[in-house]
Amino acid sequence: MLTQLVRPLLAVGLLVTALLFASPSLAVEPVVDTAPTYEDLIARLDALPSSLEAVARYDAAVARAEQARALPNPSIAYDRENVYGTGPYNGIGNAETTLSINQPLELFGQRSARVQAARSDADAAGLRREQVRWQVAAQVALVYAEAEAAARRHELAAEALSLTEQDARGVAAMVEQGREATLRDIQAQSEVASARAAVDEASALRDAAFARLSAIALLDRPVQAIGASLLDRAPGTPQAGDADPLAVQVAQAELVTAGRLVTVERRRARPDVNASLGMRRYRDTGDEAFTVGIELTVPLFDRNRGGIRAAYAEERAAEARLIAQQQEARAGRFAAVAALAASGSRTRAADNGVAAAEEAYRLSRIGFEAGRISQLELRSTRAALIASRNAAVDARIARVLAEIDLARLEGRAPFGESK
Repeated sequence: MLTQLVRPLLAVGLLVTALLFASPSLAVEPVVDTAPTYEDLIARLDALPSSLEAVARYDAAVARAEQARALPNPSIAYDRENVYGTGPYNGIGNAETTLSINQPLELFGQRSARVQAARSDADAAGLRREQVRWQVAAQVALVYAEAEAAARRHELAAEALSLTEQDARGVAAMVEQGREATLRDIQAQSEVASARAAVDEASALRDAAFARLSAIALLDRPVQAIGASLLDRAPGTPQAGDADPLAVQVAQAELVTAGRLVTVERRRARPDVNASLGMRRYRDTGDEAFTVGIELTVPLFDRNRGGIRAAYAEERAAEARLIAQQQEARAGRFAAVAALAASGSRTRAADNGVAAAEEAYRLSRIGFEAGRISQLELRSTRAALIASRNAAVDARIARVLAEIDLARLEGRAPFGESK
């Protein structure tokens, strides 16, 4: 009786297990770590190490500008005169004691020059912070696009393997029927082996690209898939380009800072002035009196000529960098706009080429099965289809690169609005 009950239950259990593994809707699918969207990664820019470093450098420059406003500290001096001498000055009985306070006076514009130079350096650091932010955004966009392109190339390689295997099976059937020579079967199997190796290579490149994306985004583990596409996103219209690019603004701020450092070095050549105020006490009479003094350095030997020449040389270097940056930005923007327009045309042409190659392969497949087209013609159309699909991916990568270059010049995130 027990055996009669156990057998139906066991059969039911096996049936349910088979259904779970056979039905796609009931089977347990493995969890795939999908990468965050491009917008989510851009929203995390401030938490990335390069951005944190730029912010820290800006904070340091601001702190130096605040410190430049501080007045020099006074000094306290304690003197005892006429001690341990001869005659009436033997010992300390007739000593004169002086307690004084000395305060450096930053005259001749020394303090204002120092403060203005520190402020200019802080302004340049602020522009460099923004520049680094958009450079990091460009890097994120590039790594994201490369990871998506690597995933697509892996899919294309797997599809090419499937097509090659399908064609190889057709060739094998025709060889068995005596319609093709055995050599054609050997050639088809060689193509399958080559396509399988291409899949393995594409898989390795995809995993490496996913690892780089995980590293730059500070993810806990490598992603395994790309969610929202960046390659298929069309860039916006280029801006008018009236404002100077950030790189030019940084060079201009550095030139202003270099000019103010020249003023600082020139002011250092002027005399240093110290004022002192003290109280003197006479031991023998017990009387007290104030002491007032002014100390002035004489720029006889050190006139800071080397420092002034060095500051002027730094200013000339900054001016040369500004001119070079202006020319580079002008040429870079022209090239980026042209490349963006060309990449759009290239993408549309590549998509049209894919559609034509797919239709050509479909027709050649029908003709091959009907015996009207040879294996060589089928192989040629299949190779053209694979090449056209990869060319479409390359065209989209080129479009992303052009958008990245233009966004870097315009001071914004790629595929985003300017800030």
